[in-house]
Amino acid sequence: MSLREKINNIVPIRDDFSLKSLLSFEKTPLNVFMAILSVGLFLWMSYGVGVYLNHGHHAYNVTREHPWGLMIAMYVFFVVSSTGLCIISSFGHVFKIPGFAIIGKRAIMGAILTILAGFAVIAFEIGHPVTMVIYNVVSPGLTSAIWWMGTLYGIYLTFIILEFIFLARNDHRWSRLFGIGGLVVGIAAHSNLGSVFGFLVARPIANGVFYPIYFILSAMITGLYLLFLIYGFRYKLKFPPEIQEFLYKIGKLLALLLAILIFFEGWRFLTAVYGGMPERADVALHILTSAPFLYGELLLGMVIPFVIAFTSKGRATVALVFASITGMIGIFFMRYDLVNDSQLAPMMMLKKREYQLEPHWVDYFPSSIEIAISIGAIGLCIILYYVADKLFDLDYSQEDIHH
Repeated sequence: MSLREKINNIVPIRDDFSLKSLLSFEKTPLNVFMAILSVGLFLWMSYGVGVYLNHGHHAYNVTREHPWGLMIAMYVFFVVSSTGLCIISSFGHVFKIPGFAIIGKRAIMGAILTILAGFAVIAFEIGHPVTMVIYNVVSPGLTSAIWWMGTLYGIYLTFIILEFIFLARNDHRWSRLFGIGGLVVGIAAHSNLGSVFGFLVARPIANGVFYPIYFILSAMITGLYLLFLIYGFRYKLKFPPEIQEFLYKIGKLLALLLAILIFFEGWRFLTAVYGGMPERADVALHILTSAPFLYGELLLGMVIPFVIAFTSKGRATVALVFASITGMIGIFFMRYDLVNDSQLAPMMMLKKREYQLEPHWVDYFPSSIEIAISIGAIGLCIILYYVADKLFDLDYSQEDIHH
């Protein structure tokens, strides 16, 4: 039995898949641009990894005062995307909501690839990933939120891979069972990731119950943005009736979730500023006047997509595809601000004027190598998605429509 037949017995692959088909695609300007961009980003990431392997963490601009940098933010960006796609895909084959089953295979494959891209980024940030895996098993830290994060995401990845395999085999009974498992563990893992920040007692701006809940909400919004982009590119903005109807539904859902997110953010900053608590109120006011928050997170990530989705009642699908580009840029700034803003206030002794100079905000800007690995990982994710689209049949069938 050939290797192809062995793979096909596990998960069906396309009959026409070959190395030639992998390297061939329609040479439209957009496709050529995406190919050049993806390969360029991947090569940029490879360069960054090479420099890191030679110089270690000295290639990064993280310090003892600002130990979490861009690569942590990019890891969060990717795993948020994965969880969001998993949650939205579960509406179909887990909760049986009409119209959502048609995205199952494509959305779950996106969830698998985005979390793999996130793991690729974090592997070059933690220093010793192999050692981490070993000691994660032999000496688990059950009181550590980060230990639970790694463990839960490992289980989550296993579940969604099995979910995709059974979806590809049209075995909806088992795909639903693993879909339920992936959804439950994914939500647990993602809210736990929020708790990594919420448990930071020494960082009042982050400490509290907000982030574990906020992470789930923002993950669903990220998943909706990605679905608009995935299907906008797949059908070149000319959607079949089933896809068009599906996009109408998620357009309305996007408007609702963005309204809730804006409401959440308003109360988050109101409660942070109220009372003038040191290292919470002053940091919150500093964030509110920063360009990354105002123009990146708020305008691009929330306001523009919300206005388009709300005023069109979710039916301006072409406009929402383009708004999802600004939305994903905004989501990136949300993740970067989350990590950076939590570390703005310096860790100091109480008698700060007597023993040291007046404190100032901790400065951090990622090094070129951090940028190369983090942004370059987007190219890795796109290339993996292209290969998966060539290898597997990710499109919906009539059975999916009526499932």
